[in-house]
Amino acid sequence: MRRLRDTDPVHRPPEGGVVLTRYDDVATVLRDPSFGAGRDALVDGLRRAFGEGHAFAYVSRRLTNYDPPDHSRLRGLVNRAFTPRRVEQLRPYIVALADQLLDDCDTGEPFDFVARVAHPLPSMVICELLGVPGIDRSAFDRWTSAIAFLIGPSVPADRQADGEAAVAEEWACIDALINQRRRDPGDDLLSALTAAQDDAGARLSHEELVATVIFLFSAGHQTTRDLLGSGVLSLLEHRDEWRRLAEEPRLAGSTVGECLRYEPPVNFTMRQALRDTEVAGEPIAAGENVVPVIVAANRDPRRFTDPDRFDITRADTAPLSFGGGIHFCLGAALARVEAEIVLHGLARRFPGLTLADNEIQWRETIAFRGPEALAVLR
Repeated sequence: MRRLRDTDPVHRPPEGGVVLTRYDDVATVLRDPSFGAGRDALVDGLRRAFGEGHAFAYVSRRLTNYDPPDHSRLRGLVNRAFTPRRVEQLRPYIVALADQLLDDCDTGEPFDFVARVAHPLPSMVICELLGVPGIDRSAFDRWTSAIAFLIGPSVPADRQADGEAAVAEEWACIDALINQRRRDPGDDLLSALTAAQDDAGARLSHEELVATVIFLFSAGHQTTRDLLGSGVLSLLEHRDEWRRLAEEPRLAGSTVGECLRYEPPVNFTMRQALRDTEVAGEPIAAGENVVPVIVAANRDPRRFTDPDRFDITRADTAPLSFGGGIHFCLGAALARVEAEIVLHGLARRFPGLTLADNEIQWRETIAFRGPEALAVLR
């Protein structure tokens, strides 16, 4: 990434498209309405890859795969239900849940931070937010792992089959929950999404609603898990920073920002030029695919001082890890709250925490980054 930033920041690989690695260029593409999902071409590619099954029904209706005006309609309706107030109301639940999970780890024996805390916590939080009954929560965990690979048309055949099966099962579950909420609404996000309508009276279609709920669960779970896993790993690999946080747990908020910058859970995203335009003086033709590499932009020395240094008190932290523009992550505030609460509790309870195993196995997806497991010892 450093070599591309320095020598070829608007890179054109042999297979086509444009790869961007500098902060300003990535930020431009994420925020500029000249770039978008390129929905028509994307949907055609998904249909050829997935057929007309549940995987296609879901992936083609992910919020990130829409352009205005459809995106504006869908995002506006979701925003009416997924409010800052609703997120803030979850804080006591998240604090209690983090305390419970960390209590269970306090045995004096090594434990897998990912399996015991980073994986279950965001899953249980999003289930609480949506109002999913406890009996369904383990199934959602399993579905999320399989669906994570359905990020575009190029999916290995075995992963596609697993993803198709997982979407079919989750679709049926969400469908039943929506029908139940229509009969008996509650004070939860799923009920609010079911009832949401814009000023003109428009609502989400049933298919849009199901796909959006699956998207909220999948995105809200795996990326927060990876943020926590990579964040704790970065802290334990930089002992001075871990000791600083242990001495001042109030730094958990700024620590989350630096974790997002240093090891973002999403490596890159995809955009398409919707019209002839340019980036950094280089012409980009309408229809060209563009890959803004977030992990490279977050280490750009043109934007960040000493960017390869992990510093939890960094003053200039403004990572692009949650995207930008109309596709800025819906769950950014919730992810920050979850990570801050967990890091605060971990540092306060286990100030002597160390890695129990230096061999880290990373997730095998190219788009997402996080450790599969993280063995630690208090």
